[in-house]
Amino acid sequence: MSSMEQAIAISSRSAAGWRAWLQDWSELCKLRLTSLVLLTTLVGMYAGSAGRLDPLRTGFTLLGTLLVAAAAAVLNEWIERDLDAKMERTAQRPLPTGRVSPDEALLGGALMTAAGLAILYYGVYPPVAFLAAATLALYLFVYTPMKKWTVLNTLVGAVPGAMPPLLGFVAGRGSLGPEGWALFSILFLWQIPHFLSIAWRYRADYRRAGFRMLPCSDEKGRVTGLVSVLYCIVLLVVAIWPFYLGAAGPWYLGGAVFLSLAFTVWAILFAFRPNPETARNLFLASVAYLPILLILLVADRR
Repeated sequence: MSSMEQAIAISSRSAAGWRAWLQDWSELCKLRLTSLVLLTTLVGMYAGSAGRLDPLRTGFTLLGTLLVAAAAAVLNEWIERDLDAKMERTAQRPLPTGRVSPDEALLGGALMTAAGLAILYYGVYPPVAFLAAATLALYLFVYTPMKKWTVLNTLVGAVPGAMPPLLGFVAGRGSLGPEGWALFSILFLWQIPHFLSIAWRYRADYRRAGFRMLPCSDEKGRVTGLVSVLYCIVLLVVAIWPFYLGAAGPWYLGGAVFLSLAFTVWAILFAFRPNPETARNLFLASVAYLPILLILLVADRR
C-alpha cells in the first residue's frame, strides 16, 4: 500500500471514529428530548415577550437552555449508568457499553452546565440562570435518587420537566406571570400520562433496575390507567387557561378542547384495556398533543 493510500485509510478511520463519537454524545445528550425542551422554552419566551422576540436574547436563551438540558441528560445517565446496564432498553447506551467513559461523561456534563448557566446569567437575566440551576439540581439530586425510593418520584420529576416554558417566559418578560404558570401547569400535567404510558410498557425493566415506578406494582395496569385518565381530565381544564387569560383566541380554545378530549379518550381506552398496544397509543397521543397545542397557542396568540 502506498503512503497516499495509507493516509487515506487512516483519515477514513479517523472520520468514522469522529462520527461514532458524535453519535454517542448525541445519544448521551438525548437530542430528541432536548429539542422538545427548546420548543417549550421558545413558546414560553414568545408568550413572555408578547410576540416581540429579541433575536440576540432569544439566541442566548436557547443556547444556554440547550447546554443545561443536555448536561442534565448526561449527568443523569452518569449517575444511573450501573442501573441502565440492567435494563434492556438502556443497556446499549454509551455509558453502560463503555463507548463513553464515566470520566469523559462527567467532565462533559460539568462543562456544559458551567457554559449554559454562564450564558443564561450574562447573556439573558440572572434569574433565568438561577431557575435553570434550580431545575438541574432538582432533577439530579432529588428526582433521580427518588426513583429508587418512592412512586412519587414521577410527580417530583414532572416539576423540572415543566420548567423550560417558565424559564423562557422569564427570559422574554423579565419576571414571572400567569401565562408562564399556565404553560408550566400544562407541561406538568401532560408529563404524567406521557411517562406512565412508557413506564407501564417497560415495567419489567424498571423492576429489574430497582426503580419504584407506579406501573412496577400495577401489573394489570388498572391503577396506571386511572391515574392517566385523571391527569388528562385536569389537563383539559388547565389547557384552556391561556384563553381565559386573554393570551389566546377561540381557535386555540377549540383546538385545546379537541386535543385534550382526544388525549383523554386514549387514556380511557388504556384504562379499560391495558395492554402494550393501548399503552403505545396513549404514548403516541401524548407525543402529538403537546407540539400541536403549542403551535396553536403561538398561531392564535392575542
